[in-house]
Amino acid sequence: MSTYYLGFWNLENLFGPEDYEDRIEWIKSDVKSDLEGWDDALFEKKLDQLTSIVIHMNGDTGPDILGVCEVEDEHILGKLVSKLNAARPARAYDIIYKTRDISFRGIDTAIIFDANAFSFDDELVFNHFVMRRTGTRDILQSTLKSKATGSEIVVMVNHWPSRYGGGSTAGFRATAAETLAYWHGRIFEEAPGGTRTPVVAIGDMNDDPWDDSMTVHALATRERGDVMRAKSPKFWNASWTYLETPAVDHKGNNRVLEGTLYYDNNGNVFDQVLLNRPLVDTGDASFKYVEDSVEVFAPAEMVSHLTGKGPIRFGLPEGDVEKNINEDGFSDHFPVGVKVRDTAA
Repeated sequence: MSTYYLGFWNLENLFGPEDYEDRIEWIKSDVKSDLEGWDDALFEKKLDQLTSIVIHMNGDTGPDILGVCEVEDEHILGKLVSKLNAARPARAYDIIYKTRDISFRGIDTAIIFDANAFSFDDELVFNHFVMRRTGTRDILQSTLKSKATGSEIVVMVNHWPSRYGGGSTAGFRATAAETLAYWHGRIFEEAPGGTRTPVVAIGDMNDDPWDDSMTVHALATRERGDVMRAKSPKFWNASWTYLETPAVDHKGNNRVLEGTLYYDNNGNVFDQVLLNRPLVDTGDASFKYVEDSVEVFAPAEMVSHLTGKGPIRFGLPEGDVEKNINEDGFSDHFPVGVKVRDTAA
């Protein structure tokens, strides 16, 4: 196979059950009330719901690489991976997971990848911590190598600081964006392929493609030509191509989605796909973007019939299972994805 599907999904608070023995102490105190009533049955149902979406990505074969966020820890993510492998036995999904985050929430970033197709060197896995007065969420970076050809691609999984708190939080996301841009530049300087190293930055940026964090600080532009001509490490923000997504809701009605998530009855395009110059220009590179392949993955069962809503959420108990849990739900974000072609295959 010479074409690979890279996805990203915010799994929305994938915590272990309320009585999970390996939960670290500061998470116990922070999320205790949210997890009251989050029993083994609900946890397993949440895993089943997530699995049912992931396995249908990439034309029902599952993604080759999937960045995720809002995961409590590696063990909990392993429960999901076990279900994915059982549902798609042709895959051999494994996990890249560097460390627990330092945001005192336990909502980590990670990479799920098919070990039949890719390998990775742990020496080339990094957590780039986004620092303010206290630590916040990290950017996980890994170099994945095709087992078939040896071609390499760098994947950077992002989960930028929340908008909770209003306009005063914009500076935190600007800092995250500057961190991404800095390490993108360092890849250009240090990677064996130098300026021809393909880099995909994916994640929940908690900002839209037109916000300053993206355009000014992350150097992510709508103009692909600007990236193709740039001498500095810019990204083409492919998310501009899915500001609107035709979909069918879970009741069979046609609708147009205006975001990858909805908040306060408005759509936002927070889940984004950024591609660097080697992926989108006409020069040589180990991987190339497959034209028109970037997407919001929104299967009907996941799409709300309400115009002010997007994905159907699963939720957390927050002390009231009946009120706050929807066992037919999934996450508060849609997955996004893109295909890349291995030029050596």
